[in-house]
Amino acid sequence: MTERPEPRQDLALLPSYHSPQVDVEVRLNTNEAPDGPPAEFMAALAAAVAALPLHRYPDRSAKKLRNALAQRYGRTMGEVFVANGSNEVLQSLLLTYGGPGRSLALFEPTYGMHAQIARTTGTAVLARPRQPDFSLAPETVAEVVETEQPDVVFLCSPNNPTGAQDPPGLVADTLAQVESYGGLLLVDEAYGQFADQSAVSLIGESRSLVVSRTFSKTWALAGVRLGYLLGPAWCVSELEKASLPYHLGALTQAAGLLALDYQEEMDARVDFLCSERQRVFSALETMPVTVWPSDTNFILFRPEEKEGRVVWQELLDQSILIRDFSAEPGLAGCLRVTMGTSQENNRFLAALEEVLS
Repeated sequence: MTERPEPRQDLALLPSYHSPQVDVEVRLNTNEAPDGPPAEFMAALAAAVAALPLHRYPDRSAKKLRNALAQRYGRTMGEVFVANGSNEVLQSLLLTYGGPGRSLALFEPTYGMHAQIARTTGTAVLARPRQPDFSLAPETVAEVVETEQPDVVFLCSPNNPTGAQDPPGLVADTLAQVESYGGLLLVDEAYGQFADQSAVSLIGESRSLVVSRTFSKTWALAGVRLGYLLGPAWCVSELEKASLPYHLGALTQAAGLLALDYQEEMDARVDFLCSERQRVFSALETMPVTVWPSDTNFILFRPEEKEGRVVWQELLDQSILIRDFSAEPGLAGCLRVTMGTSQENNRFLAALEEVLS
């Protein structure tokens, strides 16, 4: 009998990362926009796709898209890297600056794919805990950077799944530390448009700082898979070496380029979701749950009188799907709900109140 090939031992031990995809009436588990892009955008995209020479490879450098993003942020094309979702951005970064013999510092609980991507690229993970209230203590960051000198440091602000921004000044202080020995700092701003602060203004050609963002949330393009990174040109040019040729398809490039023409619609979407977030947060405060303030399009909460997993299942029984983090380290009993339409949020609140009673 032919022997099967064995995967890398370190990879074989990793669990796969996933969020349940089930057929429900109210889907509030993956932080997507509740509604699709405007009809005008969809019509323009259909016309753009009809004109694409799909028998040819796409623009390998994605020049038009990168130039448009650069103009939006007052940068140059050479300071923009684009990929299939921000996950591929992070993977490219760790393929370039991580890998065997190198390390990544991160602060848990945080976005699970940070550690997952690090381990799949062979990068050692130096995990440090957040405070009991999920805030990030500057001294925790300073300690691991000073003692371990990680090759890469990830800050996630606002943080997923806890929702809060990092303290003002943390990015600048951490950047000064990592630059003292040749490290690199990434700030994951997947939810940056919901927040009132950003690290983008600190990016410079002489700084070892990069910021990642995505079209999945505020641009309502999760199905397109488009993410990007802003950083010094010397870093972007190295990331391109780790990318496969023609890795960003012509349809993805076209969708991203067109989306940038709908800034007003994106701003309105953000305003609506922030308003709904405050409304849902206020309602949760009246229920027997612990709820944490959020600067994103989701809210983390913990039922006080009932197990989180039980609450999650009873909501699912009513065709309402939220995210179950109750068994995750540091998140015992916690659930996370994405902001949906007003009607979806109303249904969630009514069902939760019923389940908790």
